Amino acid sequence: MQPISSSDANRVVRSIHYSGSVAANSVLHLGVFLNGRCGGVMQFGSPLKKSFVLPLVRGTKWNDMMELNRMAFAEWLPRNSESRALSVAFKLIKRHYCNVEWILSFSDATQCGDGTIYRASGFVLTQIKRNSGIARFPNGSVIQMMTLHANPSRPRPEANGKTYFEITGGKYNFSRYVRKLGGEILSGFQLRYVKFLDPSHIDRLTVPVIPFEKIREIGATMYRGQRVRSETSDTLGDQSREGGATPTRTLHS
Repeated sequence: MQPISSSDANRVVRSIHYSGSVAANSVLHLGVFLNGRCGGVMQFGSPLKKSFVLPLVRGTKWNDMMELNRMAFAEWLPRNSESRALSVAFKLIKRHYCNVEWILSFSDATQCGDGTIYRASGFVLTQIKRNSGIARFPNGSVIQMMTLHANPSRPRPEANGKTYFEITGGKYNFSRYVRKLGGEILSGFQLRYVKFLDPSHIDRLTVPVIPFEKIREIGATMYRGQRVRSETSDTLGDQSREGGATPTRTLHS
């Protein structure tokens, strides 16, 4: 595993990540190689609304955390490649980004997975939220609400070049935008995970740690875009399956 350029990372992500999109706010791009061939990418950077997530961990300064914005691995990589690569990534971050204390990531249990890889890599679950901010539009694109809110004056392809504000009348109104364009808000869940690079800092967490079993109890279990029936699900303990990673949303269009 080694750092690669943003352009190379973006090319890999666009080709194998389920969303087909990259995170423009990523600043650290790590490529995963096997026999000289790049088969995976992890991209780390700032969350879209950093001021909202800093209070999750008491005493966090502006540059004390990063988000795993994208994680995309090809299926031809060996079993457990994701958890192994995450372990190496955390060691590299601790060595070269000494100020970073914790990593944030989200798993999209609306379209992809519920975070199996994160659970296998020492993340704690801090939120299970019913989705109200991911929608599919008639042109086939799937867009996250935060993407639109971050750039409300940018022309949008799903809106034939009109901006978010042009459609909503200058308001942050995702449901109206979706309705006006004939889209649909997707049903499902979003899961929030936190990884402490120094496990002793978990005492600074300001929200409760949620038991992993809760995912199954509320019916949020998902594997590769397919809802898993709770009574037959085994994804909570099987790290050979893909979950939050090739998963994780944060979906940035």
